[in-house]
Amino acid sequence: MTTKRDYRLAGPENRRAVEQGLADGQWWRPPIGEARLLELMQRTNSRAARDTVLWLGLIVALAIAAVITWWSWWSLAILFAYGVVYGGASDSRWHECGHGTAFRSRWANDVIYLIASFMLWREPTMWRWSHYRHHTDTIIVGRDAEIVFQRPPKLRSLPLAYLHIINGPKMLWRMAQHAVGFIDDEANDFVPESEHRRLMWENRVFLTIIGVAVASSVVWANPLPVLLVGLPTIYGGWVVVFFGITQHAGLREDVLDHRRNSRTVYMNPVFRFLYSNMNYHIEHHIFPGVPYHALPALHEEIKAYLPPASPNTISAYRELLGALRHQQTDPTWEIPDRAIPEVPSSQAAFIDVGPIVEQPPPGEHDSEIGGHHATDLGPIEDMDIGQVRRVDVGGQTYAVYRMTSTEVAVTDGYCTHGKAHLSEGLVLDCMIECPRHNGRFDLRTGAPIRKPAVKPISVHETAVVCGRIKVVLPPTGEAT
Repeated sequence: MTTKRDYRLAGPENRRAVEQGLADGQWWRPPIGEARLLELMQRTNSRAARDTVLWLGLIVALAIAAVITWWSWWSLAILFAYGVVYGGASDSRWHECGHGTAFRSRWANDVIYLIASFMLWREPTMWRWSHYRHHTDTIIVGRDAEIVFQRPPKLRSLPLAYLHIINGPKMLWRMAQHAVGFIDDEANDFVPESEHRRLMWENRVFLTIIGVAVASSVVWANPLPVLLVGLPTIYGGWVVVFFGITQHAGLREDVLDHRRNSRTVYMNPVFRFLYSNMNYHIEHHIFPGVPYHALPALHEEIKAYLPPASPNTISAYRELLGALRHQQTDPTWEIPDRAIPEVPSSQAAFIDVGPIVEQPPPGEHDSEIGGHHATDLGPIEDMDIGQVRRVDVGGQTYAVYRMTSTEVAVTDGYCTHGKAHLSEGLVLDCMIECPRHNGRFDLRTGAPIRKPAVKPISVHETAVVCGRIKVVLPPTGEAT
């Protein structure tokens, strides 16, 4: 007899994960040079704009073709293709813009994220916070709301998942509940109460648009409006499932190593365009700050430390379906580790990222700023523009940033949301992006300017004196 685990976020497995140190844990990372990682993390509007214009252009062109050919046999093929790019390819655009890595521009990421959320019937605020949790606690039972195949899996329901005729209406019903203010327990587990009002209004707008499409079809006695707006989420949803289950299905639960719970699959250029390179899924989970277009290059940098990628989609399906069949009768069955290279623990960290100052004694370079003792952090020229370094002083961790040729900043060293080292993040103009969930802070004020960061970081008084970085730090042991 098989035993089903309790995957509810409000269930006992949540507490167990916390007690065992699996919640908000420290994940394995491969070694990679600091300079190379920062290069891969750079954002550009041009590449994302090109791919987005092509994607939206295909949607518009296919919609026009569907109208022109309506009631002919050609319209069936055109609507099939329309569903692929509307209800399918929107998933990866939603994903990348949700991370804020597709475009350099914040507003461009947010606009495309909202559009793609509507196309998928995904509530923007709820799914944004759900995905933060997915990256914090990937495939940790009781913590991750995005575990698709719960053990023992029900393979008989897989065809229905491709048709999206069960999950689609469920998502629509949940949107309706949230629109009227009923926030269920699972949403309450990861969506802050301060976001509930936004959650309600987003769903009201989305449901209104869908309602207008339905009303138009009824008034005109023509199904075309709802086939172009609304139903593509259903008849194109198979693409989301086709790509999505290759990410984690059949792999291990409750491990703090993405090599064991995520899968990288080599895909052809068409699939990679539709999927925005998310087939490099181990790489994405290890370094979520790397944008989609740089994932193939990241793969080349770290593949020596990863299990061999599935050579194609067929091979990935063969592995995951075999695993799911085993787990139907034995939920504890795991795919044997896939030749994961052994990496000495001393190497399983960033290369060239470490403290530049470690509890320094007062020295000849220390001075005062505004009557307060200022710690010397070395010559400004030792840092490149846009670089961030970790600083450990008096048992506290800080981060020092060089934003321009003359402007520097020093903040507390940890993100206030996920407790990640900000020294491993990306400096964007006068902002720092957390490497774990892509939250951002203003380096001049410490204010959070992109979710999931909601609490500010402390910014310490800093100056450049005679070419050297000086900072006023709180006394040792004093909370910041």
